[in-house]
Amino acid sequence: MKDTEALRLVETIAREAGELILKHYGRVDRLTKTHGAADNEAVTQADRESQALIVRRLRESFAGDGIIGEEDDAGAGITFDVRDPMGRVWVIDPIDGTNNFVAGLGAFCVSIGLLERGMPVMGVVYNVTRGTMFSGGRGMGAFMDGKPVRAITGELSSRSLILLTGTMYDDDGRLPGWALKLMGKIPQKPRILGSAALEGALVAAGIGHVAIQIKSKLWDVAGAAAIAMEAGALVTRPDGSAIFPFDLRGYAGARVPFLIAGPEAHRAMAKLIHDHP
Repeated sequence: MKDTEALRLVETIAREAGELILKHYGRVDRLTKTHGAADNEAVTQADRESQALIVRRLRESFAGDGIIGEEDDAGAGITFDVRDPMGRVWVIDPIDGTNNFVAGLGAFCVSIGLLERGMPVMGVVYNVTRGTMFSGGRGMGAFMDGKPVRAITGELSSRSLILLTGTMYDDDGRLPGWALKLMGKIPQKPRILGSAALEGALVAAGIGHVAIQIKSKLWDVAGAAAIAMEAGALVTRPDGSAIFPFDLRGYAGARVPFLIAGPEAHRAMAKLIHDHP
């Protein structure tokens, strides 16, 4: 299957998952995961059904590929079905923004990314309630609803949207200096949407200028990263160090904080974060 055909197929799978999710929207119960430090992390039956659909459809067409998913069938952990960490591995977030989904706030998405040798090579982020499809991959271009998009390459300005993580505090509960700066009197426009993958995709589309996440996981960034990198954005950890190639060996849901922005804005934000710990 050609890469462009595979991308169209994964877009279709994301839409199918979105249709399933919408059947639950407005009438769901918030459950909690039962594994490790994520005991208070939200999950719903819709998350599990969405992931089951995505996994089934991917295995039908890409039988030899690995799969990592935020959920498992029992709600006790993640899905990690990877025989070759350096091979092709799909990384799935069946609903990114579950708390928004439960509350009835429409900012949530389906995210599907493909890593090859630890690098993001294809991604789809589907904004379910708006029906907006962000997609792209290495050498294929980056798109919003089929139209080519590019990340903003210029410097930050008074028109810039800075898309922020909803949990900016560190492990000690302290708000870092850079977060105080961004929430203070600045010319840019901070926004918190509550969906990391969607925020990353909006930067790829040139709508947001910067996306910063602190407590995100691999499934929050894999899909958006492939689109954003193809759109001309840089994707790193907030301190500017590399995320990719990502070592998948033994991955069990560790945090993967990220900074996504065009080159000029990325340089400025990485410096701000470094200078104000």
